[in-house]
Amino acid sequence: MSAPPPYGPTELLVIAKEPVPGRVKTRLCPPFTPAEAAELAAASLADTLRTALTLPARRRVLVLDGRPGPWVPPGIEVVPQCAGGLDERLAAAFAGCTGPALLVGMDTPQLTAPLLAPALAPDAWEGCDAWFGPAEDGGFWALGLARPDPGLLRGVPMSVPWTGAVQRRRLEEAALAVRDLPVLLDVDTAADAHTVAAAAPDGAFAEVLGRLTGAGVR
Repeated sequence: MSAPPPYGPTELLVIAKEPVPGRVKTRLCPPFTPAEAAELAAASLADTLRTALTLPARRRVLVLDGRPGPWVPPGIEVVPQCAGGLDERLAAAFAGCTGPALLVGMDTPQLTAPLLAPALAPDAWEGCDAWFGPAEDGGFWALGLARPDPGLLRGVPMSVPWTGAVQRRRLEEAALAVRDLPVLLDVDTAADAHTVAAAAPDGAFAEVLGRLTGAGVR
């Protein structure tokens, strides 16, 4: 039997969509087909969940838009996303937490345990109220709150170049002590996919991308 995932004081949330063709990673089409984009999304999510299982956490929760399948590994709880815009869905994910929580998305398969280690350490919340992981496109890939408050996310404009700036300003205006995580690149375009795969060449995402492109698909 394998050892149980390591325990820590923080709930780890992964917000994601079920990898269904036509519903995920649509900005990869073209050059990829909807089915190929969904395959890449599934690989990205698999890499993210695999990393989540190596991290110290009180709970590991997949906040899912869609239906779970056999691709959800043991040790990952699944809760459904609520209806509404992304800000409402993120707010609801935090509302379901009973203590410190850190949320990440499914678009950064290059995520590693060392990248998140500061926000999940036993002393992560000493003198810190929030952790913020900015994304290269102006959004954010991680958000941690010592005391989850859904109101900190509701009304933040999502999927625009200033999303991250507005969200971080919300934290500061609430007089929270904020610490930053490294900037990461989300996979939105085919160029992003190649850059991210090169940064994590041993992951499922890189394997799927290499198979699709190496087989003459592109």
